[in-house]
Amino acid sequence: MRLGFGEILVILALALLFFGPSKLPQLGASLGQAIKGFKKGLSEHDEPDEKKIEAPSATEKVPRA
Repeated sequence: MRLGFGEILVILALALLFFGPSKLPQLGASLGQAIKGFKKGLSEHDEPDEKKIEAPSATEKVPRA
């Protein structure tokens, strides 16, 4: 289900009527920050932690069984 130009225009007009012209920039900024934080959280989840997967170095003594 895709939104066309007409549907987006109607949604923006309704948002302008509902929130008013003074609140729209604040809403846009907060929505942008929320999307940015969500993307950052997803990318951090996908990257493996270097600290968790740490191989013993050559100078460390490895206990033998």
